[in-house]
Amino acid sequence: MSAIPRGAGPRPLAGGARRTGRTALAGAACVALAASLAGCAGEDPDAGTNGVGKLPPAKIESKVLAAAQRADTVRLSGSVVSHGRTYRLNMSLAKNGAKGELTTNAAAFQLLRVGKTLYLKADAAFWAGEKSGSSGAPDQAAARKLGGKYVKVPAADPVHKRFSGFTDKDTLLAGLLGLHGKLTAGNRGDVDGVRTIRLSAAAGSGGTLDVSLEGTPYPLRLRRAGGAGVVRLADWGRSVDLKAPPKDQVVDYGTKISGAG
Repeated sequence: MSAIPRGAGPRPLAGGARRTGRTALAGAACVALAASLAGCAGEDPDAGTNGVGKLPPAKIESKVLAAAQRADTVRLSGSVVSHGRTYRLNMSLAKNGAKGELTTNAAAFQLLRVGKTLYLKADAAFWAGEKSGSSGAPDQAAARKLGGKYVKVPAADPVHKRFSGFTDKDTLLAGLLGLHGKLTAGNRGDVDGVRTIRLSAAAGSGGTLDVSLEGTPYPLRLRRAGGAGVVRLADWGRSVDLKAPPKDQVVDYGTKISGAG
């Protein structure tokens, strides 16, 4: 048997095979990456949604307002700036009333409306600011009677006029949900895990509204124009238990609360 010449043998073939394998592997990876990128680029962002994202901005807004109006209930939480005052609210609203808490820099109080009857529960310091005696000074004795009780607020009283709007679902939503300026839509995100599309007015300066892309197109988060507050809207359609307070917790002050005692 003749000797195998030095340098001969399978090594060059093996090295070439390795290079060929690496080249094939790299090529396959490139093909897979290209296919993946192509798939991402062609993916429908509205797949599995309620289809609202495909609509023109004005149409989205009209669907949102209609859905909010049809809903029986909603819970609002966040902050609202109105007439120079900042109100922090956590209100559950229904067609026939509402309940929850309203806070300002000066006071915190509970609001409850059952049908047409409005109750307000606050501490004595709040009522001292609302009631005055014949001298014009705060009526501390009356304030102590009202503090910590559900006060039945007469419809003609300024307290009723100031706070009843926070218990009226349709009135409150109509005032909050208006966007001001040319509408655009497209930015996708989520609110508490729910996929959303954002409506913006005047490039955001007129307010923004994040709308659910799942199920009914309810508004889920509102940023009001001019930095006038941010509000979350949740629990759409969830039952709100509304009933009058126990009689021993209610003070009926007659036809007028504010002013002279």
